[in-house]
Amino acid sequence: MKTKSIIDFVGNTPLVEVQNILKKEGVTLLLKLEGNNPGGSVKDRAAYYMISEAIKRKNIKKGDTLVEATSGNTGIALALMAKVLGVNMVLTMPENSTIERVKTMRAYGAKVILTPADEGIEGAIDYALKLKYKKGYFRLNQFDNFDNPKAHFNTTGPEIWRDTEGEVTHFVSAMGTTGTITGVSDYLKSQNENITIIGAQPTEGAKIPGIRKWSEEYMPAIFKAKKIDQIFEVSEEEAKEMTVRLAKEEGVFAGMSSGGSVATALKVAESIDKGVIVAIICDRGDRYLSSDIYE
Repeated sequence: MKTKSIIDFVGNTPLVEVQNILKKEGVTLLLKLEGNNPGGSVKDRAAYYMISEAIKRKNIKKGDTLVEATSGNTGIALALMAKVLGVNMVLTMPENSTIERVKTMRAYGAKVILTPADEGIEGAIDYALKLKYKKGYFRLNQFDNFDNPKAHFNTTGPEIWRDTEGEVTHFVSAMGTTGTITGVSDYLKSQNENITIIGAQPTEGAKIPGIRKWSEEYMPAIFKAKKIDQIFEVSEEEAKEMTVRLAKEEGVFAGMSSGGSVATALKVAESIDKGVIVAIICDRGDRYLSSDIYE
């Protein structure tokens, strides 16, 4: 009997066409449902690559302790993958993260340290650095780790190309660590340089989990502006409204970053006469039930 591990079910997520939120002849909007990954988000891909490649390079070995700053999904994915791959995981994250995320990471066996909310993800990054130097933990550093976009070059991009039979014309993704959009851009443009890559960023002052603008000091090294053709700003209200609509009108239960991604995709759809748009649905909505999104 041929058996499989949980890792074998990372990727190959569904690509589904919207039925209600867009009805425009000549324009197709497809949603890539990354919540179908074992850990419930697109971050499973990067988490597996970052840990497994570090083991292959002998940067770490089984039994070692890793540390990483996270706002949520990456932490859950790392907690899962660390346990499967035989390493220990310490995660630092802002204390205003939803309780579902914290409990899920701890359920997978990770140690979670909450940092002051007013310091944001930058504060969590700074604390992870302290632990690296004080305790000797290995820091994966998803923001500067090129195994992050590599995961999407090797898996997400090829899946989109395959499942659209090469007909994709536009790719839309929320921009957080920027690993997804960078890796997918590299792959899709290697197949057809005319594919347009669009990133979603928050408007000034908007707080959308999973989407952010970086200060120059904390800009991820993996981010390459030239790999993105257009950037659309999305407001907190737009992201929340679309998140609710996705659940009620499409049966797609997701978080606000996905709402921001799809709100941006609809703006793209309005601006073209013909095309196949693929938007990333980053995760599942069940890890946001304690927030006010669905109230």
